[in-house]
Amino acid sequence: MRPSPVISAVGTGALAFGLALSMAPGALAATGPVPQTPVADDNASSMLEAIERDLDLSPFEAESLLEAQEAAIDTDAKATEAAGEAYGGSLFDTETQELTVLVTDDSAVKAVEAAGAEATVVSHGAEGLTEVVEDLNEAEVREGVLGWYPDVASDTVVVEVLEGSEADVDALLADAGVDASAVKVEETGETPQTYADIVGGVAYYMGGRCSVGFPATNSSGQPGFVTAGHCGTVGTGVTIGNGRGTFERSVFPGNDAAFVRGTSNFTLHNLVSRYNGGYQSVTGTSQAPVGSAVCRSGSTTGWHCGTIQARNQTVRYPQGTVYSLTRTNVCAEPGDSGGSFISGSQAQGVTSGGSGNCSSGGTTYYQEVMPMVNSWGVRIRTS
Repeated sequence: MRPSPVISAVGTGALAFGLALSMAPGALAATGPVPQTPVADDNASSMLEAIERDLDLSPFEAESLLEAQEAAIDTDAKATEAAGEAYGGSLFDTETQELTVLVTDDSAVKAVEAAGAEATVVSHGAEGLTEVVEDLNEAEVREGVLGWYPDVASDTVVVEVLEGSEADVDALLADAGVDASAVKVEETGETPQTYADIVGGVAYYMGGRCSVGFPATNSSGQPGFVTAGHCGTVGTGVTIGNGRGTFERSVFPGNDAAFVRGTSNFTLHNLVSRYNGGYQSVTGTSQAPVGSAVCRSGSTTGWHCGTIQARNQTVRYPQGTVYSLTRTNVCAEPGDSGGSFISGSQAQGVTSGGSGNCSSGGTTYYQEVMPMVNSWGVRIRTS
């Protein structure tokens, strides 16, 4: 089954055709009388504290990382353009703070380096790995296979299988017509589940609880927010404080995206709650390279950070297969679904699901935001 037209994310450092980040400010909908309108305090401890905690960095190291990452996003846009058709993906190393742009033709190396990035020649690149992922998406589902994702760093597609399941990966590859040399098999003891029943970036309720992604307007300019599709079907009613809304758009499985339109008392702010009394502003939707630090806001576990590990992952949830998710090592738990993923001040996506928890760590996937922007005409609030 092919991904829905709503979301088909190709991970390029500067070209975001995937979902960006879902923000969870406690300010998306009015929540009764509030003593003070929330305002961004981006220069406060905020994101730095969470990055220090979750990436085990000193205050100086965290600040240096964010500055280097912001510069890398700008450089990545130039290097991607310089690489042209040879562009094969981007990687940012949080330890060395170096940006590497992958190219499939060594004739593009000089142009990429002239743009300020390191260049590495690969065989498949993002486009080639995407073709492998699409071929696997068309193959017959095999017991014990949990999903697959392109790992641009190793230039292979990683197929995840459940430990001890004896999954027949060879049969999967044969059915998909995929060369085994393009694939790496990894075992895991954790089965991905959707984070759905309860939620919040800030929390909203629809019979269960989910988290707000980013405040946004629909193509008609009506206020609302983006969130995860598995949180509700079209027509599902939503409450958030004294605000009311309804799911106007929803896709799940296949993708995991939704837009909730406010029907009363929605006041939008370009903010994400850090769950420490502060807020992070959202100023854009530029896609961060793989390897970049990213933070998540959700109503169950609050504010946590980690790094982007891969884009365009296929995940087999018990409820169905979802394509084009972005893989991270940020922790999350049920109820965080739909909440914001943000890198610096740039929206990245909305929480879909994962495995593990915020006590022992785990893997969390998010749906990129830009497909909702491009396919539905929603506009993320950025000012």
